[in-house]
Amino acid sequence: MLRSPQPTPTESILTALLHELLTIPFPFILVLDDYHTASSREVDEVVCFLLNHLPTQMHLVLTSRDYPDISLPRLRVRDQLIELRAADMKFTHSEAEALFNQVMDLDLSTDQIAGFQSRTEGWAAGLRLAAVSIRDDHDADRLLQSFTGNHYMVLDYLAEEVLQRQPQAVQNFLLRTSLLDRMCGSLSLCDDMMSDLKVSGNEMLIELDRKNLFLIPLDQERRWYRYHHLFADILRRRALERMDGSDISELHQYASFWYENHGFEIDAFHHAVAARDIDRSSRLLKGGGMPLHLRGAAGMTLDWLESLSAKELDTRPELWVFYGSALLIAGKPTGVERKLRAAEAALEGVEQDAGVMDLIGWIAATRATLASLLLTDNRDAIEPNLYEAEAALQVSETEDKTEELVGLITPAWNAGKSEPDRIDEVIVQSRLALAYLRPDHLPARTAAAWMLGVACQRRGDYAEACEAYNEVIANCRIIDHQLMAVMAIIGIAQIREAEGRHDLAAERYRKALRLAEGMPHPAIQEARMGLERVSRILEPGMKGSRIELLTQREIEVLQLIARGLSNREIADKLFLALDTVKGHNRRIFEKLHVQRRTEAIARARDLHLI
Repeated sequence: MLRSPQPTPTESILTALLHELLTIPFPFILVLDDYHTASSREVDEVVCFLLNHLPTQMHLVLTSRDYPDISLPRLRVRDQLIELRAADMKFTHSEAEALFNQVMDLDLSTDQIAGFQSRTEGWAAGLRLAAVSIRDDHDADRLLQSFTGNHYMVLDYLAEEVLQRQPQAVQNFLLRTSLLDRMCGSLSLCDDMMSDLKVSGNEMLIELDRKNLFLIPLDQERRWYRYHHLFADILRRRALERMDGSDISELHQYASFWYENHGFEIDAFHHAVAARDIDRSSRLLKGGGMPLHLRGAAGMTLDWLESLSAKELDTRPELWVFYGSALLIAGKPTGVERKLRAAEAALEGVEQDAGVMDLIGWIAATRATLASLLLTDNRDAIEPNLYEAEAALQVSETEDKTEELVGLITPAWNAGKSEPDRIDEVIVQSRLALAYLRPDHLPARTAAAWMLGVACQRRGDYAEACEAYNEVIANCRIIDHQLMAVMAIIGIAQIREAEGRHDLAAERYRKALRLAEGMPHPAIQEARMGLERVSRILEPGMKGSRIELLTQREIEVLQLIARGLSNREIADKLFLALDTVKGHNRRIFEKLHVQRRTEAIARARDLHLI
C-alpha cells in the first residue's frame, strides 16, 4: 500500500496494520524511541489513532525528551498510562554506587559517590560522564571539586545535545534567565528579564518544562522553577561569553528590583551584589530593621563584605558593624573585634544622631557576646579563649550559628559568682547596648538583654537578671525567637530554684518545656533536669536521688505506652522483639522510679518527656 503510486489514506494503512497486529498470538511491546525527533501534528494523530484501537496483547512505549502532543490526561483518567519522568529516573545513592564501583570498577568512597550524586542531581548521563572522567584522570577528589557544567565533557554534551538544538528565541530566554537561582513565570519576573519576548515568561517556562529542558519545578503548582545545576553552569558561562558586563549588570538590577518589590529581600540583595551596586546592596542588607545576616544570609553577607575595600567600608561605618556581627553569626568570633574597632574609627568625629547611637549600641551588644563566650562552667578547663569557642562553633555545618552561640553562653544552675572580671565586662557592654540601641532594634536588644540576664544571674544579682530575662521574653513574642525565650524562662526558673522557691521554679521549668516542645537543643535537657531537681524536693517521698534521662528509643516506647498499646503491639510497631520491649519497660520504670504503666505515664507527663 505504501509503494502504490497513488497516496493512500493514513487511516487505511493503520487499519491494515492493526489487522495484522491482531493476528499476533502473544503479548508484545512496540517501542518508539526518541519520539521527539519524529513528533509532528500528523505523526501525533497517527499515534493517537493507534492508541484508540490498540490490540489487548500490545503495549506501546514512547521515550521522548518532550511530552508528546497526545491525550495523556485522558489515558491517565482511564488508568491506561504509566509515566516515568526525570524525577523517577534519577539515580539513587545505591544506584550511583553500583555504576561507579560495580560497572566502572572505580572503588569510590561513600562520600565521593554522594558528592557526585549531589553535583549531578542523580542525572544518569552526568554520572556516566563523571565516571568516564575519573577512569581517565584517576583523581576522584580533584574531579569532584571541578565537576560543574563547565567541565569539558559536560559542556560538550549539554551544548551539543540540548542548547544548540533550541530555537534562537529559546536560547536567548535560557541565557538571560540563567542568572536567576529561581524563576517565577506567573508574576512577570521572566518578562522583566526579556526585552523582546514574543510569548509570556510563564508560557515559555511551561514549554521548557514540557520539553524537559533541565528545568526543575520547585512547587506542586509549578509557579517557581530552577535550572538543573549543571545546565545552569553552562548557561551562565555562555551568557558571559555572549553579553558584555553592562548587560549582565542590568539584568541583575532588573532581578533585584523585582525581588524587592515582591518581598524577597535576600534574593534582591544577592542580585544587587552581583550588579556591583554598593549603595543598593548596603540599603537592602539593613533589611528594614532586621538585617539580612540575622535572617539566614550570614554567608552571603560575609562574601560581599570581604570583596569591598577598607575605603568603601569606611565611607559606610554601618557595614563594619554588620561585618563584625555577621562573623559572629557565622561562628567566627576571633575576627570580630578588629571589625568593631574599624567601625569605631570610621565613626570618630561623626555627629551622634539616632543612627550612630544605634551603631554604638550594636557594637556594645556584639562585644557583650564575645565576653559571654569566655565564661565557662568547667572549673577544670584551661583558660577559655575565642579560638576554642570558634572551634566548637565550627563543628556543625549550619551557616547560622545562633543556636550554637546560645548553647555556649547558657548559664548553669550552680554557676555561682565565678570569673568576676569577665562577668563585669558582659554587664557593662550589655547595659551600654540597651542604653544606645533603638527601641525597635529588637534582635540586638533581645540578645543584649539575655546576656545581661545571664551575667547578673552568675553574679548573684537576681533582681536585675529577672528584669532582663522578662524583657527578652516580651521581645521574643514580637520577633518570634522561640529559643531565646525558652532560655530566658529557664534562667528565671534557675533563679527561683536558687532562692528556694521551688514551686515557682517548677512552674517556670514546665513553661519552658511546653514552649520548647520538639526543639532539638541541648539546653532543653537543663530544663528537664531542673524540673527533676525541684520535683524531688516538692515530692520528698520519691525514690532515688536523680532521674536518669531516657534514651530516644525509651521515649518512643513510653509514647506508645501512653497511647494504650500492649507490649506485643509496641513490638510490632517498632519492629522489635517482645523481650526487647519488656527490657525497655523495665529500664523506663527504673529511671522514673515507678512500678506501673499508669505511674510511668503520669510521671513522664509531669516531666514533659511526652
